[in-house]
This record gives sequence, structure tokens and C-alpha cells, in this order.
Amino acid sequence: MEWEELSRSGMRWVCLSLGSVLLAWSLLTVLRAGNTVFWKAAIVAGEFGHFLGIFALVFFCFIVAHGFVVEGERRHLVLSGISALMTLGAGGLFFSPAVFATMIAQRLPAKLEQALGQKPSTRRVFDQQRMFLPFKGVETREVTTHVFAHAGTQDALRLDLYGGPREARRELHPELGKGGGKPCVILIHGGGWDSGDRTQLAKFNHWLVSEGYAVVAISYRLAPQHQWPAQREDAREAVRWVKTHAEDYGIDANRLVLMGRSAGAQIASAVGYAADDPAIRGVIGLYGVYDMEFVWSISRTDDVLNSVNLMNQYLGGGPTTKNQAAYDSASAQGLVRGPDKTPPTLLMHGTIDTLCWVKHSQRLADRLTKAEVPNVMVELPWAVHAFDFNLDGPGGQLTTYAVREFLAAVCR
Repeated sequence: MEWEELSRSGMRWVCLSLGSVLLAWSLLTVLRAGNTVFWKAAIVAGEFGHFLGIFALVFFCFIVAHGFVVEGERRHLVLSGISALMTLGAGGLFFSPAVFATMIAQRLPAKLEQALGQKPSTRRVFDQQRMFLPFKGVETREVTTHVFAHAGTQDALRLDLYGGPREARRELHPELGKGGGKPCVILIHGGGWDSGDRTQLAKFNHWLVSEGYAVVAISYRLAPQHQWPAQREDAREAVRWVKTHAEDYGIDANRLVLMGRSAGAQIASAVGYAADDPAIRGVIGLYGVYDMEFVWSISRTDDVLNSVNLMNQYLGGGPTTKNQAAYDSASAQGLVRGPDKTPPTLLMHGTIDTLCWVKHSQRLADRLTKAEVPNVMVELPWAVHAFDFNLDGPGGQLTTYAVREFLAAVCR
């Protein structure tokens, strides 16, 4: 009997420890992650947390079913009660992204229609079942790599064309483009301007191809070896390459959309807004920054990314007379000129993103609205940087829906 009670006592401490871990992890769906380790854990909590939620609820049932909260000494009952409450709370928090996503999904179609003037498709915005039973995996398409800038030098830049020339021609759909060409999404990767590469989140690119779009993911020269506006020139060169080779790869050169994540969102928006190019039909920015003076004003050496160092590397220091022009040309918010000059824009951002404050997207959305530029801002209350990592998660499903409907509207 003593051995049995000792075993039950030990199990109660195990339950308390595991309950503590689950609750702490689940809190990352509502609290800001303080470093990159917690940020990665927050991605799991937000976009895969429904699996952890099931585990937490099963563990709660285990605690109750084994009588840990009704049998034993009083102090052990207190421990078991705390464990049960923690696991139950963790389960609820792990499922909160799905609850928020459901609420956003109810309003998103009307929001897109109001902003873009086109009735969205009848496709389901968010499917709770899909989180646990993902739809058929996205088919991997042929990817061909091409040098598009600085050929023959150590700075030679490459792009990946998803679908490849043979698939591009074989899969042409007359309804997708005048003359049979596909609209093209040009992807610009993130990485704080000093890292990252064009292969980021390649599954999303394959998904875009499955939706009937040509996809070009580009490289650009990185800081600190290359400061802005080198990245702008590289992106412009990529646009020129796409236009020059559009016929070869079944692309409609008059229907291009620039899309970027994080640092790439800054590049995509600054290039797209300054281009005055009717071929650029839209800009998509995920968790980006759009006013570089504002970025500098809130940068600190002790934040998650040491943003002061990033800005020094990218723009050569704070906004002074010497580099004010770089700040101005890198800031999409200051380049907004009105509905005839500025492409329609889709912005998506996580409320508790510590790598890039949601205020950046909110400020740009406000500026676009004041200038009467069609725009949609989707804010995800639970989400952090890279919330689109899991296409079947809450953030991934909302992202694919919003991107699909935005592209359909601006590329029509």
C-alpha cells in the first residue's frame, strides 16, 4: 500500500511538471516571444497547437480518470487539482488560434469584396477539419533556375521558376490570361536583409502554381556587403527578366504581382509603389516593415533581432542628411501616391509578432486607405512571424485564402 501511494505521489509530480510545460507553451499564443527560441516555439503553438491541444485534453482526462484529484492526502489533491487546471487551460489556449481564425473567416470575404470590388469565390475560408486531416498534399512542380542579374560575376543572382517551361506551356488555361499567359507572382524572401534565400517556404510556391499562377522566387544581394538600393535594383532586374522571357514561359507580362515576407515585404512594397508600372497589378506583404524612419525610431540593440545593427547594415545608420534618400526610397509608406499610381495591396500580420511589430502594417494600411488605394489588412491575434509556415494551420489557411482571392481580383 505504501509503495502504491508513493507511486501515485510521484505520478502527481509528473503531472504537475507536464502540466506546467503545456501551459507555458500554450501561453505563447497570447504572449509575445522574448527570443528566437520562444518565437519558434510560438510558431508550433499557433500553427500546430491543435495537436498539442488534443494531447493536453487527453492528459487532463487521464488525471481525472485515475482519481488523482479525488483520492490521496490533501496536499496531493491540491497538486493534482493544479495539474488538471493547467492542462485544461493549456488545451483551451492551444485551440484559441482556431477560434480566432473562425471569427476572422466569417468577416474576410466581405472585407475583400469591399476593398477590391470583386465578389470572392465560394470556397471555404477556414476548415477546422483540415487542420487535423490535411487535404491532398500540394503537388511538387518542376523548378528551373536562371541567372537574371550580374551574370559572370561573384554577385550573379538566380531565380527559381516554378512549373518550368514545359509545364508552363502544357498547363496554360485560356481563362487565366489574355493570349493564354499566366499571371506571375514574384516572390522576395525575408531574412533581415542579411540572410535568407529564395527557397524559403517553397511549398507555398508550389501551391500558387497549382492555383494557376506562374511563380518566380528571386535572390537579391545581401547586407552588409550590399546596402539599399542594391536590393531595389535587383528586384527591378528580376521584373525585367520576367517581362523579357514571359512568352518563353507562358507568362502574361502585363499581370505581375510582387510578394514578400518580412524583409522581402519591405523590398516588394518599395519597388512596387515606386515603379509606376501598370504591369505590377498588386503587392502582397506578410509581416513586413514599410516606414524605415519609424523602424529606426523603435529599434534597440537588446531586442530580439538587434534591429539597430540590422538598420546600420542595411541603410548605413540612422536617417541623416547623408542617407536620407535611402530611407525615403526604402519606405513604401512614403511612396504611396494614390489609386492610379499605387498598386492594390494585401497586408497580413500577427498581433503578437516580436520580430516585426504589427504597427508597421497598420500604419501602411491607414496611409493606403487615406490615399484611397484598395487595400486589405488581415491581423491575426495569435500569430507571430512566419505564421504561414503550415499551409493547413490557422494562419496558413487564412493566408492561402486571402492571397488566392486577392490575386483573382487584381489579375482579372
